[in-house]
Amino acid sequence: MSGPGGRDGGALATEVALVFAAVFWGLNFAATKYAADAIPPLVLVALRFSVGGGLMYGILRVLEPKSRLARGDLLPMAALGCFGVATAQTGFTFGLSLTSAASTGLIFATAPVWGLLLGSLLGLERPTARGVLGVGLSIVGVAAVVSEGLWDGGTNLVGDAFVLVAAVCVGAYAVLSMPLLERYSPLAVATYPVLFGAPFLLLLSIPSVPGLEWGRIGVGPLLAVGYAAVFATAFAFTAWQRGISRIGANRVLVYQYLITTVGVTSGIVFFGESLGWNKIGGGAVILLGVYLARR
Repeated sequence: MSGPGGRDGGALATEVALVFAAVFWGLNFAATKYAADAIPPLVLVALRFSVGGGLMYGILRVLEPKSRLARGDLLPMAALGCFGVATAQTGFTFGLSLTSAASTGLIFATAPVWGLLLGSLLGLERPTARGVLGVGLSIVGVAAVVSEGLWDGGTNLVGDAFVLVAAVCVGAYAVLSMPLLERYSPLAVATYPVLFGAPFLLLLSIPSVPGLEWGRIGVGPLLAVGYAAVFATAFAFTAWQRGISRIGANRVLVYQYLITTVGVTSGIVFFGESLGWNKIGGGAVILLGVYLARR
């Protein structure tokens, strides 16, 4: 399509795809937690990104058939894969298996803030008073959410810590990928690190495979893994990165709030999780902090 109508139609399709991506990511908190009860976290994350990475590469070849990775960028892309995909997603999956989906959704929402903080430290972004206030509020909000783990024997506290590490890694991944975005499309920068990270995840999962009885896992957890690979990885990553390239990163970040809302709601609906005042207050402070930091 061409002309103003074509541009409007393309923008609308992008926005709709972003809504679905945010919903799929939010629901993935519940799907991953459910699957982690039957499948070891390392095996779960390895399956998700092996299947999802293969699908993403197929999408890349269809949408951007001329995309090729230069030899000099192999190491940077591999580093992003090991750090931003393998480390971040392993921490996310381990953490979610130990804590609630609601806490995960709230803590993981701080990823853009950690990206801003690292970007400021590296001189890639100029810190502002509003940004500094946003970072401070996000830290206070995380402390409020995590504090509930102090009263339940510490299990949730450990899970919250894993999720926080994952959020920091995702934020750092966004910043460290900036030089590569000057030479490659957002979709390519999303796909290649996943392809590099998947083999690393498979290697890490090998010790967990021998004792795994696939026949006892059941259809439900396997369907949850399939959902995570197809919808929360291949579709969501593709829609998110194409959204960045079409309407800009700042506008796409608005959908972060939808991810958090769906993630918290999924924990309440599917697992009967409750929201104490610490989580409610801490979540509100976190979202305010993210808004101020990334405005």
